[in-house]
Amino acid sequence: MAEALRAEAAPVVLWEPQPKQEAFITCPADDVGFGGARGGGKSDAVIGDWLDHEDRYSQHAIGMAFRRERTQLVELIERARQILVPLGHKWHEQDKYFRGPKGGRLRFAYLERDSDADAYQGHSYTRLYPEEMGTFPVEAPINKLHGTLRSGNGVPCQMKGTCNPGGPGHQWVKQRYRLDKYPLGFQLFEFEFTNPFTGKKLVKTRMFIPSRLLDNRFLGDDYVASLFQVGSDQLVKAWLDGDWSVIEGAFFDCWSNERHLVEPFQIPSHWLRFRSMDWGSAAPFSVGWWAVSSEDLEINSSEYRRSSGGEAPTGHTNSKVIPRGALVRYREWYGRGDKLTAEEVARGIVERETHEGKREEISYGVLDPAAFAEDGGPSIAERMAREKVLFRRADNRRVPDAGAMGGWDQMRMRLKGDGDGRPMAFCFTTCRDSIRTIPALQHDRNRLEDVDTAAEDHAADEWRYACMSRPWVRKTTEPKPFAPRFLKDMTYAEYQKAVLPRRPERV
Repeated sequence: MAEALRAEAAPVVLWEPQPKQEAFITCPADDVGFGGARGGGKSDAVIGDWLDHEDRYSQHAIGMAFRRERTQLVELIERARQILVPLGHKWHEQDKYFRGPKGGRLRFAYLERDSDADAYQGHSYTRLYPEEMGTFPVEAPINKLHGTLRSGNGVPCQMKGTCNPGGPGHQWVKQRYRLDKYPLGFQLFEFEFTNPFTGKKLVKTRMFIPSRLLDNRFLGDDYVASLFQVGSDQLVKAWLDGDWSVIEGAFFDCWSNERHLVEPFQIPSHWLRFRSMDWGSAAPFSVGWWAVSSEDLEINSSEYRRSSGGEAPTGHTNSKVIPRGALVRYREWYGRGDKLTAEEVARGIVERETHEGKREEISYGVLDPAAFAEDGGPSIAERMAREKVLFRRADNRRVPDAGAMGGWDQMRMRLKGDGDGRPMAFCFTTCRDSIRTIPALQHDRNRLEDVDTAAEDHAADEWRYACMSRPWVRKTTEPKPFAPRFLKDMTYAEYQKAVLPRRPERV
């Protein structure tokens, strides 16, 4: 009887963290990323972290969980109800928040547009939970909300987000948590910035905690089987392994670092050179310099040695042939957040084109047509021309229109290459922003033949202008013309095959 009473009095455990979830909850970093694979228990980890936070700091604990779309919040809220309500949290439907038994508040919101983050600028939170960060094409709205992390009660403020590989935000999430450098996660790293008012150096920390399907003991074979049925091989690999080297749904799925990237080499002096540019002041601008191959050129390790002044890397066997007519992107300037004037950008272009006091010969330049607009004064293009940087209007057709080929088609054709499989567009490995952004671009969900313009597409736009300035079409093998012979020299079978119309087969 006593044993029965003790059994009845034993507390009921509604939820307890699994090892990776516990690592997420106890991680001390200012900015924590969690996830990598489907079924890793990410949403439960967020709810568990909030339980711990509210229990520690009572009414001073103020959190917000947010996602890209309203419909994406439904399951998260429902899961939160299942765990939080039995533990004394009350749900306020109208304002979409839970109030905990100790007075803490957890709000739920969505940011369908980047500008929606502006509505929260006056708020103060001690916890931010961006759910599925990869669904945000850019990190700007998340960074804006990061500014709401503040507390006057000594409560430690953290942003703890979840994410999976793939999606429009794949690349910036990967870069934010340095997953190229620390693919296994669990590496606490610092980033510094300076207080503009005091000049004091400030340090913040970040960490990524990988969570894979095998880390969730509550999901079994049925869930794994379901994943295999709903995605491509690349997506399934990303979902099961948390593989951030996979980019599912890429607009330029024909991009290959192995095929399209070349180490810098000495561009032959007789090759035509030109530049392309996508203008931006507050948004990033992108300038690319191109050379057009006048003949087939084999690039091998000896070329690398000659251009670098040293030995080729150990084991380097990357020998490529750059076909006649191919475009080679040999330099780029990506003005990320510089907010430079047209004159400053023009002077920066001149500086990059000048070597040992002599300016290289650029045959022409193509620029975003919007930069030629006159709005009560000289256009951007005219202001740059005054600094001796000349452009003409780029053909900015994105998709095919009225029988004309679009820029994305031109770019894709060059990446795919000629009939022998040789690319007709190459990129120096030093053009890091092209390499970083172009492979990650996604399809526009409402217009599949176009790029999702909410993503970081500035370098790709400028590639498009370059390709449209030199249209290229793959040559097809022409069928051998039929050489008629005199009837007297033909057999009847040859006559039937060459002259008589083919009759339909009888059914």
